[in-house]
Amino acid sequence: MSTHITRRSLLGAAAASLAAGCSSPATKEFVAPDDKEVADAEAARGTGTGSVRKARITATTTTLDLGGGRTVKSWAYGDRLPGQEVRVTAGDTLQLTLANHLPEPTSTHWHGLTLRNDMDGVPGLTQQPVKAGAEFTYRFALPHPGTYWFHPHSGVQQDRGLYAPLVVDDPKEPLRYDKEWVVVLDDWVDGVDGSTPDSVLNELRKGMASGGGHEGHSMPKAGAEGPSRMLMGARSELLGGDAGDVAHPHHLVNGRTAKAPSVFTAKPGDRIRLRLINAGGDTAFRVALGGHELTVTHTDGFPVEHATTDALLLGMGERYDVLVTAGDGVFPLAAAAEGKNATALAVLRTGGGSAPDASVRPKELSGRVLTAGRLRAAESVALPAKKPDRTVRVELTGGMAKYDWAFDGKPYAPERRLAVRAGERVRLVFANTTTMWHPVHLHGHTFALAAGRSGPRKDTAIVLPNQTLAVDFDADNPGLWMVHCHNVYHAEAGMMTVLGYQR
Repeated sequence: MSTHITRRSLLGAAAASLAAGCSSPATKEFVAPDDKEVADAEAARGTGTGSVRKARITATTTTLDLGGGRTVKSWAYGDRLPGQEVRVTAGDTLQLTLANHLPEPTSTHWHGLTLRNDMDGVPGLTQQPVKAGAEFTYRFALPHPGTYWFHPHSGVQQDRGLYAPLVVDDPKEPLRYDKEWVVVLDDWVDGVDGSTPDSVLNELRKGMASGGGHEGHSMPKAGAEGPSRMLMGARSELLGGDAGDVAHPHHLVNGRTAKAPSVFTAKPGDRIRLRLINAGGDTAFRVALGGHELTVTHTDGFPVEHATTDALLLGMGERYDVLVTAGDGVFPLAAAAEGKNATALAVLRTGGGSAPDASVRPKELSGRVLTAGRLRAAESVALPAKKPDRTVRVELTGGMAKYDWAFDGKPYAPERRLAVRAGERVRLVFANTTTMWHPVHLHGHTFALAAGRSGPRKDTAIVLPNQTLAVDFDADNPGLWMVHCHNVYHAEAGMMTVLGYQR
């Protein structure tokens, strides 16, 4: 039996357990999503303002215009890409109804939020799948301001058009700026020449003919599900070598190709806050704004000591907020698909002039490139110094030869848990034994990069090949929480596990 089938059967069993309102023997020692501890943690968070912000999204099949004459049939929230932004204020409660008009079950995960466990949106673990034709209402408090986003946690649905930004405004915003530009980056394959994310995963699952890397292997031939999308020979020093698995035919900024980019207008001298989100499935982006220096103010929603740079590297799932002071003219916001010889594009226009060509590559992309390890947490959010009560070591394993990505050599099984207890300071040690980089995401918490108490607060962090990354967090949000690689294809192949709170 394949890993894929095994995983599906386990998810089905877990979903049945949830539907029956009981815990399986394997989970009795752990706090379940519907347990009192989860409700108590939510009550302790409070709503502050007492305001309830209501919204509704519809996951549906639709035709999307990517610009430049390219239209695709895909799945999206409504008829737009990205989906309609949801904006709330810290202290509010969000009440959002997901209507599923797709031909299969789905869910919505709120990436980066510290929220109640039964609203985290992982079918088979924290909720039942939302069936085709059904609705589900998420309701949870939002204690932390920042830049977040939401997407499904069902199969490889996220690599379609099912994503949208979620911005939580700070009622005491310390930054001063004139305009705000939300920038969502993506790699795109769905609906192009017959390809779908599922067909891409099926191709990848067949693995390489021999060996353990991308180089030196023959490209599979096109099949009934479209041309081969297996990427060969993509290299990046920043990512420690191998850049990715998938040759996405398009790379997008706010749903548009470089041939017909979206345009943001401002005035010369305006101070602009950019909220950058990498919603890609397999692509890290190196981002720069031609003619401008970037001042980094936040990563993954949490403030950092301000740092200046020419360009930023964003792994899948990461977010950065930056400030720029707009020059006079027309400027390319370029998002290079790191190691993949492709660039996504948007345009900042503050004056006259012709739009940049689709092939533009501003010099800033080759200048200083900032990565998370160079940042320091702002004092207001720095994790207090404390010796870890528990250290949990996780090995990142697998490779392209068998496409057997996993943690500790074992594909995802929902009953397998990394155990912690409420109140502990936990150190997670990710040891990457593979030849590829992985952006690792922890649900329901933020951690500090553990290079001392000053490490930035994040929920997604790049672990480079053959290196180890340690992160610290306080176990203060009981329940069952996913830990996974945010390369959607690696996750579906098995590079996921569960962090569980023991009673």
